[in-house]
This record gives sequence, C-alpha cells and structure tokens, in this order.
Amino acid sequence: MKKIVITILSLISYVIGSSQSSSVQEYINAYKDLAISEMKRVGIPASITIAQGILETESGNSNLVKRSNNHFGIKCKHTWTGPSVSHDDDAVGECFRKYETAEDSYRDHSNFLRGSNRYAFLFDLDPLDYKGWAHGLKKAGYATNPKYPAILIRNIETYNLQQYDLPGAETQPIINDVALEPVSKKNTDAVAKHEVVTKVNLGSNTASIKAGKTLFNGLKAVLVPAGTSLLAIATEFDISLSKLMEFNDLQNDGILQDEQWIFLEKKMKAGNRDYYISEQGETLHSISQTNAIQLEYLVQYNRISEKEILRKGTRVRLRPGSENAGSNKQVKNIIHEVQPKEGLYAISKKYDVSVQEIKEINSLSSDELSVGQQLIINK
Repeated sequence: MKKIVITILSLISYVIGSSQSSSVQEYINAYKDLAISEMKRVGIPASITIAQGILETESGNSNLVKRSNNHFGIKCKHTWTGPSVSHDDDAVGECFRKYETAEDSYRDHSNFLRGSNRYAFLFDLDPLDYKGWAHGLKKAGYATNPKYPAILIRNIETYNLQQYDLPGAETQPIINDVALEPVSKKNTDAVAKHEVVTKVNLGSNTASIKAGKTLFNGLKAVLVPAGTSLLAIATEFDISLSKLMEFNDLQNDGILQDEQWIFLEKKMKAGNRDYYISEQGETLHSISQTNAIQLEYLVQYNRISEKEILRKGTRVRLRPGSENAGSNKQVKNIIHEVQPKEGLYAISKKYDVSVQEIKEINSLSSDELSVGQQLIINK
C-alpha cells in the first residue's frame, strides 16, 4: 500500500512538473507580442518583461493574476485611482492594482518603470543588455529577493527570451507624457489629442500627419503625405522655410513628391546602429531621412555619392568608421546551420554582422528560427 501511495505521489509530482514547464511556454506564447510592443513603445527589453511576468504570475497560475490581471505584482501606491484587490505579500492584505485586461497590466508596468526616476538609469543601457536590466531592477528596489536578478536571467536564457528583444532593439522607443500616465488615469480626450493622428490644415492638403517622436534617434518629425507644400509645413509648425530645408537636407522648395518624414529639428551626426542595409533604388538622402542623420556626415562615412542609386543589399555606414562602408563589392558567403535554442542575436554576434542584415539576406519576415535551418551569412 505504501508503495502505491509513493507511486501515486510521484506521478502527481511528474504531472505537476510537466504542466508547469508547459505552462511557461504557453505564457511566453500568449504574451511575447505584448512585451515586444511595449519594448517598441518605451524601451524595456521584451525579455525582461516576459521573465518578470513568468516569475510574478507563476507562469500565469498565481492567485493574484487570476483575480486582478496584475502580471507584475505592482502595488497600488498613492498614484493609483483604479480598482484594486487585497493580497498577502510582504504584509497581510496589501493593496494591488487590478486591470481589465493583461494588455492594461503590461502597459502600466511599462509606464511605471519609464515614469519613475528610480529606474531612469536603466534606459541608458543597451536594449539587448538583459543582464544589466535584471541587476538594475534589483538595485533600484523593484524586488526584495536577493536572487531576483539570477531568476530573471535564468528564465531568459532557459527559454531563449532574448530573441524577442531584437525587433524592439532596431528602433528608438516612441514616448509621450500621456502614454506614461497610469492606466487608471487615461481618458479618451487626452489619448485623442496626443496618440491619435493629428488633423492639421496644410493649405489645400488636409490629410492627416503624425506629430511627435520618430522611430529614428528620437527627433521631432512629421510623416507628411505626397503633394504637401514645404512652406505649409514650415508655417504650421512655426519654423522658417530655410531652416526646415536645412534640417532635411533639401535644396529646392516646393511640393513633396512622395510620403516622407520631415524633421522639425536638426538631425543627428550619427545613427543609433552601425549600418543600414539598403533597399533597391534608395539614395543616401532617403537613408538620411529614415535614419535621422545629417546627409553630409552620411556621405563622409561612406564612399558613395549622395545622388547614387543604391543596389539592394548595399551596406551603408551610419556611424564613423570605414569598415565595409558603401560596400557594393561581392562578399564571401558563409552558410550557418541553426542549432537548438540558437537565436538571431547569438548568430549575429558569432559572425559580427547585424541581425537586420541576416534577415535581409535570408528574406526573414520574423525572428523565429527552426533547428537545422540554413542561413546565408555575408562576411
């Protein structure tokens, strides 16, 4: 009889362990897209967000998350005016925030970190530095458990969560004050004013444009439709026409022939990554606009005329340095076979190429890889 009981207990333990492991992957599959979206919005590595969610919710199984949709154990604090639940944590009956959806919880978690001075130093880290983030969260007081960083790092590396940082690392986060308000304080008028496309009168062109932060180096810009007058843009945003043309490396005033970003302040001297892989038909000027870099510096970094029409796959330097600059030469191809638990980031580091370049050359539409898949690596 004793042996039967032990056997039954062993089977129960096995089933529980198996379901727990499966539950972790189910949690990742369910919420990775939310984490990536929030990384693009405010800059918190998606791997960190998912790892925190796994830990705080016990992979979605905790009593707190089931009662409140609170995926990150955020307590009410004095700023919270929304619904709440009582939950025992460091003390009995503490107040925790309650959300209508998991998406609200993920968004509030991002706002909570980005809007607090305690965590401001974390946003100066490389977006792929998940270890720095893990230790920084503990240092800033997010958790009292001394093993908190090690637990996050173990979750990230066990489940290859760092692969989900790659989509967000390619761009600068889009942030505004309203987007950082607690979820409970959001209101329709404020969101409509700051986050939805703004209607402006551009002479005869009444099409909508997006005002605020670009995806490139965090500069103020507007996405302007074709057929718009530069003078109308300058007038609308109270900038002299000559300055607007200078900011955008434009020689001639007139009507824009294509939809494009128009910068409302001076562009940077260097990009937020080492290089850019061109599409067919691009020029240095178009690349300077989509990467927020002054054209004269882009010309300096590359052995290419600003008027040259580039071939698809041309590597264009976005920072000082001559290695592979403006390379239209044939390059050596290496075939890499994907190994178990190997992601694009690890492969890019192995061959000292960018994730973007690997995706471009292999026509990858996502960061997902399969074991045994063969990738072309240009060296």
